Amino acid sequence: MDNLRKLDLNLLLTLNALLIERNVTRAAARLHLSQPSVSVQLGKLRAAFDDPLLLPGPRGMLPTARALALFAPLQAVLAQLEQVLQPEQAFDPARAEVRWNLAAADATEYAILLPMLPSLRAQAPLSRMAVFEAVPARMAHDLESGQVDLGFLAQEEAPPGLRHRTLFTEHYVLASRRGHPLLQSPPGLDQFCALEFIVVSPNGGGFRSNVDTALELLGRTRKVVLSVPHFLIVPPLLAASDMVALLPSRLLKNALGAVRTWEPPVTLPDYEMAMVWHERMHLDPAHRWLRERIMASLQAPLQDFPVQDTREDYLVDR
Repeated sequence: MDNLRKLDLNLLLTLNALLIERNVTRAAARLHLSQPSVSVQLGKLRAAFDDPLLLPGPRGMLPTARALALFAPLQAVLAQLEQVLQPEQAFDPARAEVRWNLAAADATEYAILLPMLPSLRAQAPLSRMAVFEAVPARMAHDLESGQVDLGFLAQEEAPPGLRHRTLFTEHYVLASRRGHPLLQSPPGLDQFCALEFIVVSPNGGGFRSNVDTALELLGRTRKVVLSVPHFLIVPPLLAASDMVALLPSRLLKNALGAVRTWEPPVTLPDYEMAMVWHERMHLDPAHRWLRERIMASLQAPLQDFPVQDTREDYLVDR
């Protein structure tokens, strides 16, 4: 690196032209420079390499042994630099052999990735996708290090300093099996608290959520009988029992044959689901294409996955 700092890289273009033309006048014409300018640069090259490089001959200039040894690697280096400086090519999904690493909870996989995948496979058949468990506390590190390309989190959990885009607003509904003996109409608070609940605890073993805090403000409690780490196991558990659960509404879009939903009698805040990514991937053509496909799948709902109230975050990804 020290040698590079000492040398004006434009001199390498001059050396290349001189070795090709072996004539200062023709080299100057090739470089669109004056003959005196090329002569001055030849002097700098001789000093930098501590070698005459080109000597006067009967029909032009003769390269020294050092100059001849430099010619092939010089051509290779200039070709590589030219390739580095080429404008970035447009992303061609039909031919791209790209791998995307995504981080998402299982409910997010169901609500976002599942409706997007048929289009992705049709348009980018050579691509691959790996989905990892989304861990909010680790998301910033995983995106910065490149272990994850794109993450999905509740907007309130998104780490600062990341690019983000809001996908939709989600709310919780009370879910039970059809024909539940205690749920033939929208439940009141007493009936709600008498039900047996399943709670999803991503970290494992938790029996509380924000609904318990809301109930305590009203002087009430509920009965939580089962804690599971993932959302997707809950609908089949509901269908086979009299347990109930508070679940994101989009998780149940394709399970309504076996499960019925109700508005809970306690107010629960909605939350916004966002995708997040690191600044280093913001302008990458493949990454932009993937983000656009995800947005398109939410804005143009598939028959089996109706989506309502989608909107873009006006702050980012322009």
